[in-house]
Amino acid sequence: MVRDALKVMKPTLDKVKGMVEFFHKSTRATEKLKSTQRQMDMPELRLKQDCVTRWNSTLYMLKRVLESKDAIISTLALINAHMDALDQEEWEALQETCTVLEPFEQVTVEISSESYVTSSKILLLCRGLQKIIAYNQTQVTKRKVTELVTALSTSMDRKFHRMEYNTVLSESTILDPRFKRLAFNDNCAVDEALQRVTAAAARCDLSSQPAQPPGGQEGEEGARAPEVEPQMSAVWRLFDARATEDIARRNPSADAMLEVRSYLEEPLIPRTADPLSWWESKASVYPRLVKVMARRLCIVATSVPSERIFSKTGQIITERRNRINPSKLRHLVFLNANLP
Repeated sequence: MVRDALKVMKPTLDKVKGMVEFFHKSTRATEKLKSTQRQMDMPELRLKQDCVTRWNSTLYMLKRVLESKDAIISTLALINAHMDALDQEEWEALQETCTVLEPFEQVTVEISSESYVTSSKILLLCRGLQKIIAYNQTQVTKRKVTELVTALSTSMDRKFHRMEYNTVLSESTILDPRFKRLAFNDNCAVDEALQRVTAAAARCDLSSQPAQPPGGQEGEEGARAPEVEPQMSAVWRLFDARATEDIARRNPSADAMLEVRSYLEEPLIPRTADPLSWWESKASVYPRLVKVMARRLCIVATSVPSERIFSKTGQIITERRNRINPSKLRHLVFLNANLP
C-alpha cells in the first residue's frame, strides 16, 4: 500500500536514490562526506539504501539523508559531482513525506512482532492511521506530498472497508480484555462477532480439560490421585450422583452465553498489560472462552515471522551445505525459531 502510494514521489525519490548510490560507490565521496560531517560537528552517519521488498527502508533512507542534509550539499559542491541535485522545495517535500510516513512505520514495527499478541490490534491501528492521514491532509503544503496523502487515504479506504466484519480480526479483538467492544465503531459487527464467539464457546468440549494437580504439586506426586477414605465413600455417593446428573443436564449454549456476558462486564485491563496473562488467571472462570481465545489470539497479524523463518532457511542451505537432509533442516529451523 505505502510502496504503491510512494510512486507519486518517484522523480524526487530517484534523485535521492542516485545520491545515495553515488556515495556508496565512491570511496572518495564517502570519505569527504565523513570529513564534512566532522567539520560541521555532525555525527558520522553512513547513508542508507532502500530495499524494494521493504517499504520502510525508503523511509529510513530519507530520514538519514535529511539528517546529513547540510553535509551532503557541501560535499557534492566540493567534489563537483555531476548529478541532479535536490532543490529547496524537494528537500521540504522530503521532510513532509517523512512526517506522513512515520505513523505507518510505527504500526509496521508493532504488528511485525511475534513475542506478543498482534491480531487484536489491527482494527484500532488501521482506524488510527486513517484519522492521522485525514489530519495530514489539512497540514501538508507541497503538491507531491498532498498527492501522496490522497493516494494513501484512497488505498486505506478501499482496503479497510468493512474490516470490522472480518471474522478473525473481529473475534480476536473482542476476546482481547484490553479492547472488547471499545475497538469497534459498528455495533452490528460487534453483535456478529459475539454471536460467533458464543457459538464457538458452546461447541467446546470441557471434558478434555486436563485435571489440575491438587495443591499445585507437579510431577509424580502431583499426578497421584487423592486418597479417599473408605468409610466416607458411601456417605458421599448420593451427592456425587446428583452432582454428575446436574453437570450432564447443563446447557452448553446457556453456559457460553453466561461466560460471554460476564466477560464483557469485566473492566478493561490497561493497554500495556498482557492479555494472555489475564486469560491465564481467568481460566477457571471462563473455561469455554479460554479455549476459543487460544485459537484466536495466537494468530499473528503479518507474515513477517514466517518470512524470517524462510530467510533463516536460506542462510542454513548454502553452496557448501547443499546436501543437508530435509529432516535435519526442519529440526535446525525449528530450534532456531523456538529457542530463546
